[in-house]
Amino acid sequence: MSETIASALPSMAKSRPEAVALWLPQSLKSKPPVTYRSVTFAELNGHCERTMAALHHVGVKKGTHVAVMVKPGLEFFSLTFALFQLGALPVLIDPGIGLKALKACLAEAKPEVFIGIPPAHIARLILGWAKSSVRLTISVGRKGFWAQYCLQQLIKKTADQNPPETHIEPSDHAAILFTSGSTGIPKGVIYEHRNFAAQVRMIRSLYQIEPGEVDLPTFPLFALFSPALGTTSIIPPMDFTRPANVNPEVLADAIEQHGANTMFGSPALLNTFSRWCARRQKVFPRFKRIISAGAPVPSAVLERMRLAVPDTAQLVTPYGATETLPVASIESREVLGETAAMSQQGKGVCVGRIADEVEIWITKVSDEPIATEADMVLVEPGVIGEVCVASPAVTIGYYGRAQATKLAKISRTNGQVIHRMGDLGWIDEHDRLWFCGRKSQRLQLADGDRYTVAIEAIFNAHPHVHRTALVGIGKKGQQRAVLYVEPERDLATAVDTKALRSDLLGVAMEHDQTRCIETVLFHDSFPVDIRHNAKIGRERLAELASARLS
Repeated sequence: MSETIASALPSMAKSRPEAVALWLPQSLKSKPPVTYRSVTFAELNGHCERTMAALHHVGVKKGTHVAVMVKPGLEFFSLTFALFQLGALPVLIDPGIGLKALKACLAEAKPEVFIGIPPAHIARLILGWAKSSVRLTISVGRKGFWAQYCLQQLIKKTADQNPPETHIEPSDHAAILFTSGSTGIPKGVIYEHRNFAAQVRMIRSLYQIEPGEVDLPTFPLFALFSPALGTTSIIPPMDFTRPANVNPEVLADAIEQHGANTMFGSPALLNTFSRWCARRQKVFPRFKRIISAGAPVPSAVLERMRLAVPDTAQLVTPYGATETLPVASIESREVLGETAAMSQQGKGVCVGRIADEVEIWITKVSDEPIATEADMVLVEPGVIGEVCVASPAVTIGYYGRAQATKLAKISRTNGQVIHRMGDLGWIDEHDRLWFCGRKSQRLQLADGDRYTVAIEAIFNAHPHVHRTALVGIGKKGQQRAVLYVEPERDLATAVDTKALRSDLLGVAMEHDQTRCIETVLFHDSFPVDIRHNAKIGRERLAELASARLS
C-alpha cells in the first residue's frame, strides 16, 4: 500500500479495532467532573466510511477543495479522514484569526464545498466567505436556510451505500493548512499525502510513541496525528482558540479519568496549567511525555511542569512550522541544566538536535528569493543566518501565493524542495540548533542587525518580567530599538514599573548587543497569535511604540 495519510485510519481500525480512539465529552460544560463517551478505532473508521459515502453522493471527489469549520469532535475527525480517503482537500483555518483574514484565506483557497456548524454558515452568508467558489454547503448540526444539506441526514440517506474506491498517490495533494499568521496574513500550505505520512513516521520515531498510549492533545490539528499513531485522544471541553484561558481543572480531570500518559500543549497553555499544578502541588505519575510547540517555552514553565510529572517523564519541545515538522527537538533537562543559562547571555533559544531525515543549512540573511541550492550563500559555523530545511515532511509551496512560494522555497537538483523557515539561528559545536528570532522581525539599526528572541531572553530572566518584546521603529537601517515589557502578574505585590525600567536599562548596558536599548515601555498583555497564544505580535507593538514615541 502506498504511504499516504489516507491509509492510516483504516490500517489502525484493522489492527486495533476495539481499542479506544477518542474520548469525547458528552457536554461542553467547562467544570469537572466531565462525562466522556468512547469511540473505538473500528467505530471511528465506520463513521468515516459512512461520511465518505455521504460526501461522494453529493459530488465531493478527488481534488475537491472543502472548507471545514467544525469543532473538535467525532465529526471533525471523521470528516477530515473521509476527505483524505476521497482524495479531496480539507481547507483548515483557525477561526480566531479575525474575520477579515478569514475571508481572505477562504478567497485564496477557493473551496467548492463548505462544511461547518450553523454559526459558521451564518457568518459565511453575512460576510460573503468564498462566495465566488462555494457551490455546495453542508451543515454539521441542525439544517436551516444556511445550508443545502445536513451531514447527519445525508449519512442516514446513504446508509446502504458503500464508500467509493479511490486511488491515492503519495504525491497527491492532501490538504491546505493555513499558517497562524503571526507575522502577516496567513498562508495556505499545500500538503501532499507523503508529507503527512512522513510527519507521522518522524514524530513516532523522534518520541518513541507507541500504539495504545493515551494522549491529551489540546490543539486540534495535532490531535489528527493520534488516530494515525494508534493512540487514544482525549478531547476536553475547552476553547481551543484560547489555550491560555483553559480551565486547568478540566485538563486534570481528563488526565486522571482516562490515564493520559502523554500531552500536547502550547507554551501559553502549559504556563496556565503549570501555575495551577504548582499552587496545588499536583503530580501526574503516569505521564511519559509532554510536548510543547508553537513558540519557545520559558524556563520557569519548564521548571514548574517538571514538578508535576515523574522524573522519568520527557518534557520536550519540537521545533518546526506549518510548512515542515518536526525539524529539531530538545528535552527540558538539557534546557534547565545548560542551555537556559546561555540563553540569558543572548545566545538565543536552543531548539535541540536535528531530527532524523532532516538536513539543515544556515544561509546569509536575505529578503530576496533563492532559486536553487547552488545559489545559497552559507555563513561560517557559529554565525547567525537564516535556517533552511529539507526533509520528507517539507511541503511544496503555498496555494495561490506564487510570490510567497518563490521567497520560501529553494529547488534541489534531486527534485526535492528546501524550505526557508523565515527564522534566524545558528548551529553550535554540539550540532544543536539555536533560534534567535523571526527574520521579518529583526531590527535593522545603523550599526547592524539585532535579533528579537536572542535579546529578549536576557531581560526575561528578571523575576518581575513575564516576557519582553524587542521592536524597531523608524526607517530600516536606521531603526530605534524599543523594549516592551509585560510584567509578571503572579506576584504578591504589584510591580514597580519605574524601578523595573531602571533595572532593565541597567541590564542593557551589560551586553554589547543590548546597549542600543534606551527606551523601555510597558504593556499589560501582549498581542499574541490565535493558534498557540504564544507568538508575540511584535509588528503591532512596533506600531504602538511608533505612535507613542512620535
